[in-house]
Amino acid sequence: MSESTVKFGPVTFITGTKGGRYPYCHSLYIEEAGVIIDPASSLEQLQAIARSGQAQSVWLSHWHEDHIMYLNLFESLPIWMHEADVAPLTDLETFIDWYFYPGVEYEGLRETWRPMLLDLFNYKPRQISRFLKDGEVIDLGSVTVEVLHCPGHSPGSLSFYFREPGVLFLGDTDLTPFGPWYGDLYSDIDEIYRTVDRLRNIPARIWLTSHEQGVFESDPGPLWDEYLQVIQTREDKLLDFLTEPRTMAEIAGRWIVYGKPKQPVEMFAIIEEISMAKHLERLLKKEIVISDGERYRLK
Repeated sequence: MSESTVKFGPVTFITGTKGGRYPYCHSLYIEEAGVIIDPASSLEQLQAIARSGQAQSVWLSHWHEDHIMYLNLFESLPIWMHEADVAPLTDLETFIDWYFYPGVEYEGLRETWRPMLLDLFNYKPRQISRFLKDGEVIDLGSVTVEVLHCPGHSPGSLSFYFREPGVLFLGDTDLTPFGPWYGDLYSDIDEIYRTVDRLRNIPARIWLTSHEQGVFESDPGPLWDEYLQVIQTREDKLLDFLTEPRTMAEIAGRWIVYGKPKQPVEMFAIIEEISMAKHLERLLKKEIVISDGERYRLK
C-alpha cells in the first residue's frame, strides 16, 4: 500500500510508510476537530498537517515507539491518552524499563536502545494533558467518538469508535497474520482475548488498524479467530518443546514467536523471551507446566 489518505466521512486514514509496518504505523486525522491519532505514519503527510496549523491535539492509542515517531512535529499540542500508559512517555529510562523484566541484566541492549529511541523515534519526555477513559463519548463537532479501553497489547491501549460513520479504529489489534504482540513487561495475553471479544461485537461498518492492511470495508469475519489462533499455535509449539525440561534461554532460542532470529538480534531475543514468559505464566497458573526455578516442563 502506498502512502496515501482515505476519507471515511470526517475521519481521514493516513497510510504509514512501508505500508504501516514497524517502525511506522497508520495515523488518523479528524480535520474539523484538529485531532491527530498516532503520529508515526507518513512524515510528508504529517508535516503538511503541522504546517496547516489546524491540528489542535494529539491522541495516542498507546505508548509504543512506533506510534510516537513524529510527535515532535506537534510540540505545542496537548497529548491525550489512557492513564495506564503514561509513565513511559514521561521518562526515557522508564520507557526502556517497560520492555525489560526487572533484575535481569540488559545493560548492553539498553545502550543500543537509548540512541535508537532518541534518533529514530525522536523521543523526548512528554506531559500528558488529558486522560482518556473507557466509555466516554467525545463530541468532535462533525462526529462523536466513543473511547474504548482495550488492554492486553499494553495496559492502556485504546480503540476509538466513530459513531456516525460507523468507523472503528482497532489500534494494534491489527488482525495481521503475525498475530497479537505481547512482548513488553505489562502485556497480558488473557486481556488480549477479552479485548478481541469486545471489539468484534462493536456494530461497525469500517474497521481501521494501525499496521499493514489497515482498512477493512467489510466485516473481518474469520480474521478475528485467525488472529487469536496465532496465540494458541504458539502455545502448542511451546508445549511440544516442553516434553523435556528446558531453560528460558532454550525456550527463547526456539524463536516460536518470530520463527527465526530478527535484526537487531539482541532486541528481538529479549522480546521473544518476554513473549514466551507470558505463555509460561499462564501455563504455570493452569498447572499445565511446572518449573524447578531454572527449567520448565510439562506437568
